[in-house]
Amino acid sequence: MKLSTNPFDKELVDFIFSEMPLGVMVFDAALNITYQNRKAVNFLRRYQLPATVTDVCGRIFEAMKTGKLEVLFPGEIIMYQNIEGAPNRWIISLHVCKEPRQIVSVFMTEERMSNKINLNKARMQYKLTRRETDVVRRVLDGRRNEEIAEDFGIATQTVKDHLSNIYMKCEVENRFGLMCKLTNEQEPETVPLVLPED
Repeated sequence: MKLSTNPFDKELVDFIFSEMPLGVMVFDAALNITYQNRKAVNFLRRYQLPATVTDVCGRIFEAMKTGKLEVLFPGEIIMYQNIEGAPNRWIISLHVCKEPRQIVSVFMTEERMSNKINLNKARMQYKLTRRETDVVRRVLDGRRNEEIAEDFGIATQTVKDHLSNIYMKCEVENRFGLMCKLTNEQEPETVPLVLPED
């Protein structure tokens, strides 16, 4: 398969990578980051990349050099990392490309509280707008107002205004109250126990 050199195609690929919900970094054999999407840039602004990521990348390149990649790394390469300062654990997946040149792609996603809550149900129940629901998602994920504003390209004051409306609609006073209300209202994922009749 040959990649197109059409400038429109490059813009399309850049758009897809910048908008995808995963952080993407590409390492070369010298362990330089040769590509990073917007999510990865934001990650590196907030946190330090765990040393285990570059260590494993280095071991992968060494395994490719010695012809032992399939022996030393026979399956998927997935790491679960607690990162200092991050409210949630991160899932980091490494993918190897041997040709046309050797690179390791690193895909990062955060295990998020918002993924465990039915926000569509909360949106309908509390009559939240879609933007308010997006703000709630980020609050549940531990984002600060400045980070939420950056995600949406809006002013921090606009985020505060959204939060005031959300608190009023959900009848809570602050983030903690909002998180407690939404996490405590979720229905259990398990099937209820039914006892046989006597």
